[in-house]
Amino acid sequence: MRLGYDVVDVFTDRPFAGNQLAVVHGADELSGAQCLAIAQEFGFSETTFPATPVDAGREYATRIFTPGQEIPFAGHPTLGTAWVLRERGLLTCDEVVQRCGAGPIAVRFGDDRVELSATPRDLAGPVGQDVVKDLLALVGLSLRDLAGDVWVAGCGLSFVHLPVREEAVLRAVASSGPLVDLAERLAPLGPLEDLLDALNVFAVAGEAPRLAVHARVFVPGVGVPEDPATGSAAAGLGMALVAAGLLPDGGRYDITQGVEMGRPSRLHGRVEVADGRATRCHVAGQVQPVASGEITVPG
Repeated sequence: MRLGYDVVDVFTDRPFAGNQLAVVHGADELSGAQCLAIAQEFGFSETTFPATPVDAGREYATRIFTPGQEIPFAGHPTLGTAWVLRERGLLTCDEVVQRCGAGPIAVRFGDDRVELSATPRDLAGPVGQDVVKDLLALVGLSLRDLAGDVWVAGCGLSFVHLPVREEAVLRAVASSGPLVDLAERLAPLGPLEDLLDALNVFAVAGEAPRLAVHARVFVPGVGVPEDPATGSAAAGLGMALVAAGLLPDGGRYDITQGVEMGRPSRLHGRVEVADGRATRCHVAGQVQPVASGEITVPG
């Protein structure tokens, strides 16, 4: 048995940049082990398996796998899957809904971009300096590189957001293994529903209500040493920027990521605020087609 697939690059204005995504069709009956085997075969940071039924041209379900495990939500798979389904004529509305492990995610098509909108779920911090010191060391940095408070935030996947000086972003190195005891060490901050073994190392320039961000994202716990473009981290970053007082009334932030990997990416974030807290996070980007074909279903 063979299944069709599409490969797209997300968060880029040209192919062979941004973040790669494989979208596998007709996989409704596949087990989790089979989906994981296919994700490992592609070797991208994520592979998606959208369900065949699409309701009224506007609502669909999908599963998302890294090479290490299934995850409840991710940014570039959300945008890339929606774009592929629209190109295939299955999504016919400009505003659609993706159902995934983190719940419903709104997706909107406009101009040359696709935008997801997600509700904040986890926010905790600031993280204590002893933990921050160890996390920085995992990526080759130290407290001298720190440029503000560290927050844990996410809209379905929660990242530790580490603000550093610009030159420190360039010096950061991928962690060689999982971030040991991360959940246990962050437990004093309070409950975290969606904590991922992941660090978002970033530098900020500009002033509210529009910031420029240079980011690198390391996700060793799910088999992704470094990710070239991370929409889920971008969504959580909006929450962290509000909490840190950099976007106190909300605003926009444009993220450059993946440059150090040779896959330059551009993510466009937007965060809404009420009563001093982020209430809605939006992440947008372009999608480029790269390949299509068929893949054998694992036994």
